[in-house]
Amino acid sequence: QVQLVESGGGLAQAGGSLRLSCTASRSIALSNIMGWFRQHPGKQRELVAGISPGGIRAYGDSVKGRFTISRDNAKNTAYLQMTGLEPEDTAVYYCATGSSAISFARGVVDYWGQGTQVTVSS
Repeated sequence: QVQLVESGGGLAQAGGSLRLSCTASRSIALSNIMGWFRQHPGKQRELVAGISPGGIRAYGDSVKGRFTISRDNAKNTAYLQMTGLEPEDTAVYYCATGSSAISFARGVVDYWGQGTQVTVSS
Protein backbone atom coordinates (compact mmCIF):
# COMPACT_ATOMS: atom_id res chain seq x y z
CA GLN A 1 0.00 0.00 0.00
CA VAL A 2 1.27 3.45 -0.92
CA GLN A 3 0.17 6.57 0.88
CA LEU A 4 0.31 9.90 -0.90
CA VAL A 5 0.71 12.84 1.46
CA GLU A 6 -0.18 16.25 0.09
CA SER A 7 0.72 19.67 1.37
CA GLY A 8 0.67 23.27 0.26
CA GLY A 9 -3.02 23.96 -0.20
CA GLY A 10 -4.69 26.99 1.28
CA LEU A 11 -6.01 30.41 0.46
CA ALA A 12 -4.73 32.70 -2.28
CA GLN A 13 -5.92 35.82 -4.01
CA ALA A 14 -6.75 35.91 -7.68
CA GLY A 15 -3.55 36.31 -9.64
CA GLY A 16 -1.52 34.77 -6.86
CA SER A 17 0.43 31.54 -6.60
CA LEU A 18 0.51 28.35 -4.57
CA ARG A 19 2.65 25.24 -4.73
CA LEU A 20 1.36 21.79 -3.91
CA SER A 21 3.59 18.88 -2.96
CA CYS A 22 2.81 15.19 -2.93
CA THR A 23 5.14 12.62 -1.39
CA ALA A 24 4.69 8.88 -1.64
CA SER A 25 5.22 6.89 1.56
CA ARG A 26 7.55 4.48 -0.19
CA SER A 27 9.19 4.12 -3.54
CA ILE A 28 6.67 3.81 -6.29
CA ALA A 29 7.33 2.04 -9.53
CA LEU A 30 9.72 4.04 -11.63
CA SER A 31 7.29 3.72 -14.51
CA ASN A 32 4.41 5.30 -12.63
CA ILE A 33 2.71 8.49 -13.67
CA MET A 34 2.26 11.08 -10.92
CA GLY A 35 -0.14 13.94 -11.09
CA TRP A 36 -3.03 15.95 -9.81
CA PHE A 37 -6.78 16.00 -10.21
CA ARG A 38 -9.25 18.45 -8.78
CA GLN A 39 -12.89 18.30 -7.85
CA HIS A 40 -15.35 21.17 -7.71
CA PRO A 41 -18.41 20.75 -5.48
CA GLY A 42 -20.99 18.58 -7.17
CA LYS A 43 -18.75 17.75 -10.12
CA GLN A 44 -16.52 14.89 -11.16
CA ARG A 45 -12.79 14.93 -10.67
CA GLU A 46 -10.90 16.37 -13.59
CA LEU A 47 -7.29 15.99 -14.62
CA VAL A 48 -5.13 18.98 -13.76
CA ALA A 49 -1.70 17.68 -14.72
CA GLY A 50 0.34 14.51 -15.01
CA ILE A 51 4.02 13.75 -15.45
CA SER A 52 5.84 10.61 -16.53
CA PRO A 53 9.04 9.40 -14.88
CA GLY A 54 10.94 10.78 -17.86
CA GLY A 55 9.35 14.22 -17.50
CA ILE A 56 6.67 14.15 -20.20
CA ARG A 57 3.89 16.45 -19.03
CA ALA A 58 0.21 16.77 -19.79
CA TYR A 59 -2.20 19.44 -18.58
CA GLY A 60 -5.90 20.03 -18.46
CA ASP A 61 -7.02 22.73 -20.87
CA SER A 62 -8.11 25.11 -18.12
CA VAL A 63 -4.67 25.27 -16.50
CA LYS A 64 -2.34 25.23 -19.50
CA GLY A 65 0.13 28.07 -19.35
CA ARG A 66 -0.58 28.74 -15.67
CA PHE A 67 0.31 25.54 -13.82
CA THR A 68 3.55 23.58 -13.97
CA ILE A 69 4.05 20.03 -12.77
CA SER A 70 7.41 18.55 -11.83
CA ARG A 71 8.73 15.56 -9.94
CA ASP A 72 11.77 14.43 -8.00
CA ASN A 73 12.01 10.66 -8.43
CA ALA A 74 14.69 10.35 -5.74
CA LYS A 75 12.27 11.88 -3.22
CA ASN A 76 9.14 10.15 -4.54
CA THR A 77 7.64 13.62 -4.72
CA ALA A 78 5.63 15.55 -7.26
CA TYR A 79 5.02 19.28 -7.27
CA LEU A 80 2.34 21.47 -8.79
CA GLN A 81 3.27 25.12 -9.15
CA MET A 82 0.10 27.13 -9.65
CA THR A 83 0.35 30.72 -10.89
CA GLY A 84 -2.19 33.18 -12.20
CA LEU A 85 -4.77 31.64 -9.92
CA GLU A 86 -8.42 32.30 -10.67
CA PRO A 87 -11.50 31.87 -8.48
CA GLU A 88 -12.47 28.99 -10.80
CA ASP A 89 -9.41 27.12 -9.55
CA THR A 90 -11.07 26.77 -6.15
CA ALA A 91 -11.44 23.03 -5.56
CA VAL A 92 -10.11 20.07 -3.65
CA TYR A 93 -6.89 18.93 -5.29
CA TYR A 94 -5.97 15.25 -5.21
CA CYS A 95 -2.56 13.77 -5.87
CA ALA A 96 -2.56 10.45 -7.68
CA THR A 97 -0.23 7.87 -9.13
CA GLY A 98 -0.86 5.18 -11.70
CA SER A 99 0.92 2.76 -13.98
CA SER A 100 -0.85 3.59 -17.25
CA ALA A 101 -0.79 7.04 -18.79
CA ILE A 102 -3.98 6.38 -20.75
CA SER A 103 -5.83 5.14 -17.67
CA PHE A 104 -4.42 7.95 -15.59
CA ALA A 105 -5.81 10.56 -17.94
CA ARG A 106 -9.23 8.95 -17.51
CA GLY A 107 -8.98 9.08 -13.72
CA VAL A 108 -8.20 5.39 -13.29
CA VAL A 109 -5.26 5.43 -10.90
CA ASP A 110 -3.53 3.11 -8.45
CA TYR A 111 -3.53 5.43 -5.44
CA TRP A 112 -5.13 8.70 -4.38
CA GLY A 113 -4.03 11.26 -1.84
CA GLN A 114 -6.41 12.53 0.79
CA GLY A 115 -7.00 15.83 -0.98
CA THR A 116 -6.09 19.38 -0.11
CA GLN A 117 -8.33 22.43 -0.38
CA VAL A 118 -7.32 25.33 -2.59
CA THR A 119 -9.42 28.47 -2.31
CA VAL A 120 -8.90 31.49 -4.54
CA SER A 121 -10.60 34.73 -3.60
CA SER A 122 -11.49 37.40 -6.13
